[in-house]
Amino acid sequence: MRWLLVFLLASLVFSGLRGWLHRIGLGKLPGDFSLRWRGRELYLPIGSSLVLSLLAMLIGLLF
Repeated sequence: MRWLLVFLLASLVFSGLRGWLHRIGLGKLPGDFSLRWRGRELYLPIGSSLVLSLLAMLIGLLF
C-alpha cells in the first residue's frame, strides 16, 4: 500500500514538472507512457521514476 502511495505522488510531481523534465531528457525514456483518455492526457513516468529512485539511492549511500 505504501508503494502505491509513493508511486501516485511521484506521478503527480512528474505531471506537474513535465515541461521542465522534457528539457533535461527525462520523460522520454522507455517505460514512460502518455495516454489520451476522454480529452485528458495521462502521464505515467515509470522509467523516469526508476532512474530518479536509483539516483536518490546512490546519493543516500554516499552520505
